[in-house]
Amino acid sequence: MQKSWIAKVSSARGPSMSVLAALSLWVLTACTTVPRETAPLVTACPEGVSLGVRCLRGQDAAGAHYLIGVPANWTGVLVVHAHGGPVLGEPKMSRADEDIKRWAITLAEGHAWAGSVFRQGGFAVSSAAEDTERVRRIFIDHVAKPRRTVLHGQSWGGMVATRAAELYPRSWDGILLTSAVVAGPATYDFRLDLRAIYQYLCNNHPRPDEPEYPLSIGLPPESKMTAAELLVRADDCLGLRRPAAQRTAEQTRKLKTIVDVVKIPESSVIGHLNWGTFALQDVVQKNGGLSPLGNEGVVYSGSADDGALNAAVPRFKADPQAVARFAADVDHKGRFVVPVISVHGIGDSTVFVEGQDTLRQRMVTAGAQARLVQAYVDSREHSYWGDAMYPPLFEALLRWIDSGEKPTPQSIAARCAALAPGKPQECLYRATYTPRPLASRIAPR
Repeated sequence: MQKSWIAKVSSARGPSMSVLAALSLWVLTACTTVPRETAPLVTACPEGVSLGVRCLRGQDAAGAHYLIGVPANWTGVLVVHAHGGPVLGEPKMSRADEDIKRWAITLAEGHAWAGSVFRQGGFAVSSAAEDTERVRRIFIDHVAKPRRTVLHGQSWGGMVATRAAELYPRSWDGILLTSAVVAGPATYDFRLDLRAIYQYLCNNHPRPDEPEYPLSIGLPPESKMTAAELLVRADDCLGLRRPAAQRTAEQTRKLKTIVDVVKIPESSVIGHLNWGTFALQDVVQKNGGLSPLGNEGVVYSGSADDGALNAAVPRFKADPQAVARFAADVDHKGRFVVPVISVHGIGDSTVFVEGQDTLRQRMVTAGAQARLVQAYVDSREHSYWGDAMYPPLFEALLRWIDSGEKPTPQSIAARCAALAPGKPQECLYRATYTPRPLASRIAPR
């Protein structure tokens, strides 16, 4: 049988194609066949998921765990969820349980929910996009064919969603982005700024008696430092674990410098310092030990003595190869072919709202601005704004997909108020807000 196939190929291509070349082509084709996905198993839904929801659990061919929920009153809409993070270390199946409970409003609206845990921990955006597409196909092949499919990216999952939207443009009918990372690698530059300014002020990460390393790598690969140990150092220098009245004058001055220059609140300093330590270490390891972040030439402002700060702060140059590799894995170009609704909290100190200006600019450059609606929330919350906030988003996006009726920030805010009569405090949309450019918040480089 193989011989006749080879002969047929040789005949079709002429004498220039050898039997060996034909056999090589056959072997290559056989080896690149997409693995068949097994069907998920019906399972008990996690506690907190409404009664009447059918849950299915499985592990895809690439090793990523996933969870699916289908309500009894299914609308025919599938919402594929890309979760935030990234979570460092080995992915845990329990992450999907946490996500389906947090986003139970999706099921309450009658929409099916599917979420992958992602097969790799840390910053592996393109592979997470592949896992997201894979769980969509599993749903279609083994559960049901949806009427509409919406891609939902939350926080870092916005990076995953925008990547999946460009890698698999025909898979989605619409995209919903909430508190999403949409400005690419530049989103993270300020966390290296924080590391550099912290070291200038505190000089204990690393300490003078510890081996030096470029702060742009986060931590050396062999480091055993823990988050608890980092908190002790930060507290020694900045008094983060004590009330403001109990801090020394020196701690107060240093903490104020960080808040004013990096433009983050006191409460988020340790979280971002953790990212600039442990998550940055993961980014660098995934980029061949080279850092895609640098602060060479950055001019810092906002301190009591900017001249002294800029003269003495440690400087690091981003590696060009790492920059290119990181961008190729995590970034998007705004080339979205379906309607996009992107919503962000104005006071979000985890992912800055100014990144939304970058999303708008990219979609304008790509000629896709007509497919973008941006709405803003009068909140500092990053993870979840409350149950009243999301039904009008699903409704607006689906109406746009089905009938071409493009929503506005005003119509979304009005619909939220209509769906929550007597509870205006639960609808936090601010219809007239426009974000400033990202460079107004993160020093450009």
